[in-house]
Formats: sequence, structure tokens, C-alpha cells
Amino acid sequence: MDIYVGSIPFKWKEAKLVEIFGEFGEVHSAKIVIDKITRQNKGFAFVEMPNDEEAKAAIEALDGKEFDERKIIVNKSVPNNAGSLDKKKKKHYPSKPENKEWKPFKGIGKKR
Repeated sequence: MDIYVGSIPFKWKEAKLVEIFGEFGEVHSAKIVIDKITRQNKGFAFVEMPNDEEAKAAIEALDGKEFDERKIIVNKSVPNNAGSLDKKKKKHYPSKPENKEWKPFKGIGKKR
């Protein structure tokens, strides 16, 4: 199960996430999102745990828990494009009448 971890302290490294989530079971991977320009962590990360029961236990225990004076947010990760095909608004284009006769453009106003 992929887990989203938000509001993490900026000094954390991936090893800290593996240590914290490792108490609940096997951690397959931990990835802190880093800003490309400042090279600072953006305050959120993703942890992957192969066992769903262990992952759910970690989510329940760690969500809202305080580390380094910050309460972290822990929940199941939802893909960025999940359901986007269903939620996208379909653009409505008026249908063209099939029998409409083409007329050349004659200009905006009459010349006097």
C-alpha cells in the first residue's frame, strides 16, 4: 500500500521514515519529495509497505502524532489522476446544422 506522509519536519531523511514505519512492518520504499531549486524537502513524502494490514496499522497509529514539534499527516496515498477521466467536464461544442448554406463574409458595415 502506498502511504502519503504530510507535514514532516524539513530536516528528516528517508532513513527516518523507514525507522518510524518499520516498527509496524516491512517498508518497501520511502521517498521524500525534494524541491529541485532549493534542494529542501517539500514537507511531504510517500512510503510503500507491501502488507496492507501493517500499512493500515501504521496509518492509524501515526496520523496526527507529533514529531519534532510537528503533527504529521498520514493516510492512504491516492494517485494524482485517480478518477480524473470521470470528473473532467466534457466540453460542449454546438452541433453544426447539416443543411446550412455557406455564405462569404461581406464585412462589418455598409459603405456609404
